[in-house]
Amino acid sequence: MNSPSNSHPGGATDGSGGMLTAGPFGRYGRGEGTTWRKSQVADRSGTETELARVRARLAELDKEQRQLLQELSALEAKQTAEIAAQAKRPSFENAPVTNMSTSREKVELFRTLFAGRPDVFPVRWENRKTGRAGYSPACFNEWVKGICGKPTVKCGDCKHQRFIPPDVGIIERHLRGGDGHSADFVAGVYPLLRDDTCWFLAADFDKASWAEDACALLATCRTKGVPAALERSRSGNGGHVWIFFAEPVSARAARQLGSALITETMEKRPEIGFASYDRLFPNQDTMPVGGFGNLIALPLQHSARRVGNSVFLNQDRDAAAHLRKASRSLLCRAASAPRCLASRLL
Repeated sequence: MNSPSNSHPGGATDGSGGMLTAGPFGRYGRGEGTTWRKSQVADRSGTETELARVRARLAELDKEQRQLLQELSALEAKQTAEIAAQAKRPSFENAPVTNMSTSREKVELFRTLFAGRPDVFPVRWENRKTGRAGYSPACFNEWVKGICGKPTVKCGDCKHQRFIPPDVGIIERHLRGGDGHSADFVAGVYPLLRDDTCWFLAADFDKASWAEDACALLATCRTKGVPAALERSRSGNGGHVWIFFAEPVSARAARQLGSALITETMEKRPEIGFASYDRLFPNQDTMPVGGFGNLIALPLQHSARRVGNSVFLNQDRDAAAHLRKASRSLLCRAASAPRCLASRLL
């Protein structure tokens, strides 16, 4: 019988003083450790391979992005050139609408040139008690008790919208005026259409140097062969340079054309500074959610015309100093449509 001191709970002894052998515990031995180290080396090698693959792919994407950006820039430049070419229209000498045309024909021409959203237009309002004034979408339900949610609910979010379209009657009221309160009726236009296109581009100028700056832009337009019209604003303290298109073009492309013309004007005449330049209409490339885009007041408004404002300036002379009276012989030569706009509309 073996003595307890000679036995071992782990199994057999090696016959030399009861020392344990590696046999029963081989799975914890050197062979297994070597395998583990090899596995770790293999894992690191695989990770490095994946890192190299990802880095290479990122380099490819970066190269592809640079190429696409160059291609995009070239396409946008091409589109801008096409828009500029599209804006070149025949002269107005043989235009079908003249001062001798009927009022209906002149109004239709006006609607064609200054076309915007066909389903809604902004109308000017004025609070004589507070002196505040502004524009809001014309709506049949405006201020109707129990239906209109103004001013808590915005018109764009209202569930009871019944917007008034800018039909012939609306334009006639704007141009002719009327009796009583409607004598000072002022209509505007939302240039940005629902599909993010527009029929025209307008550059807005204000402040003291507006006439000089606007005339400099007109000179650039003439150099580039882009017909443009200069209108003195309704207030008389600013002006709008209008460019019209033969068909709707993307607002983004139209604004790129305007920006290019303005940039070239500033580069050619850095002494001007263009401090009076305010913005372009449309003012956005895309339609804001729940909104209409920025508005611009329509020209040739009745009351303003009576004091020499909201009319197109004579581009054959000093555009800053001379204007043709809208009630007699002003002809909008820069409308860039294949027709003329007689200033004696009605």
